[in-house]
Amino acid sequence: MIGKLTGTLLEKNPPEVLLDCHGVGYEVNVPMSTFYNLPSVGERVSLLTQFIVREDAQLLYGFGTAEERQAFRELIKISGVGPRTALSILSGMGVGDLAQAITLQEAGRLVKVPGIGKKTAERLLLELKGKLGADMGGARSHATSDAQADILQALLALGYNDKEAAAALKALPADVGVSDGIKLALKSLAR
Repeated sequence: MIGKLTGTLLEKNPPEVLLDCHGVGYEVNVPMSTFYNLPSVGERVSLLTQFIVREDAQLLYGFGTAEERQAFRELIKISGVGPRTALSILSGMGVGDLAQAITLQEAGRLVKVPGIGKKTAERLLLELKGKLGADMGGARSHATSDAQADILQALLALGYNDKEAAAALKALPADVGVSDGIKLALKSLAR
C-alpha cells in the first residue's frame, strides 16, 4: 500500500523517525543500519517502506535499501518472527552478514542478536536457506559453501572469534578443500 516515502525528517528517536510528507507526519520504524545513515533533522530523506496492518495497530517500517526491505519481508514470513523481531535482526546484523550466516548455516551468529534463541535461529536458517543467502550473500557453489562452513566451524571450535575466522576465510582460495583450508587459515591467523 505505502511503498516509499520522501519528505523532511522531523524527529529521530531510535528506532522511530517522524517524516513530514507534504504536511502529513508519518511515524516510521527503521532498523539501526538505516537509522545511522539518515541525514540530519530538517533534511530531505527517502525511505522504502513496508506497511503492516494488525488487529490493534497500523505500522510503517522504513528501509534505506531495497535489500533491507526484502530481507525484512522474508523474515516476517517465518512463523514466530514478527516485525519487531525482524527489525531487531536487521539492527543487530547487516543484510550481508545475515545472508552469510544463512549461507554458511551459522546459528551462533543469529543467537547473538537480542530476542533470538537457539530454536528461532535454527528455524531462520532452515526457512531462509536458498531464499536470502543465495540472493544476497553472493554466488558461491554449494560445495564451496560446505567447505567454507566446515573450515569456519573448525576455526570457531579452536577458539577464534567470528571476525578472525571470517577474515581468515576471505584470504583462502575459492576452491580450497576442508583440510587444506584449515591449514592455510591457521597459518594466516598465526601471523
